[in-house]
Parts: sequence; C-alpha cells; structure tokens
Amino acid sequence: MAALAMLVSGCGRLLRGLLTGSSGTSWARCPARGFREVVEIQEGKTTIIEGRITETPQESPNPHNPSGQCPICRWNLKHKYTYEDVLLLSQFIRPHGGMLPRRITGLCQEEHQKIEECVKMAHRAGT
Repeated sequence: MAALAMLVSGCGRLLRGLLTGSSGTSWARCPARGFREVVEIQEGKTTIIEGRITETPQESPNPHNPSGQCPICRWNLKHKYTYEDVLLLSQFIRPHGGMLPRRITGLCQEEHQKIEECVKMAHRAGT
C-alpha cells in the first residue's frame, strides 16, 4: 500500500516537472496573444498580408447598451449580422457544428433563434 502511494506521488512530480520545464515557465499556459492589426503590403505583383501585434488598450471596451438582456442586445448588433459573419456565429456553435444551448451562450430567445437560422444558412452555403 505504501509502495502504491509512493508511485502515485512520484508520477505527480514527474508530470509537474514536464509541465513546468527547466526554465520554470509553464507549458500548460498559452502566451498572451494581444491585439493584432492586419497590414497589407504591395510589392509589385505580390501582396503580403500580415498581422502585427499592437499595444493593448488600457481600458476594455464598454458595451453600447449595458442593460441589454443578451450579448447581441448589449452590443447593439440586432439586425446587423448575416449568415456570412462566421466569426460571430462561431462563438455560438460547438466544434462539430451544433448550436450551444441558451443557458451557455446567454442569448435571449429572439436572438438565439436568429443565430440558429444564420448557422443553418451558413452550413447550407458551406461557409
């Protein structure tokens, strides 16, 4: 029994050592990504598009309508998105393409139905 406890504690130390590395930095944490801006550079017939990391703003953006019921209402995005806005829609779907439930997304019933329709249209369009 004591040998089993020693084996388990040894495995825990080994895993912590692998995750921490020799420099003391953790591999389990991702580095801060920051904000990026898209820069387009024209060189003759070649166009280079790259993302450069910019300074992060000091204050976080405030929603336009802080008393809104759901994220879409809070940021005044009603009637401003379509099935082509895949970055917005991807926040409300599962990795395999199904919709997340309202209790997770925090959407109101009206916006949940609109997002659901847009997701279905995007699936059909192949975007």
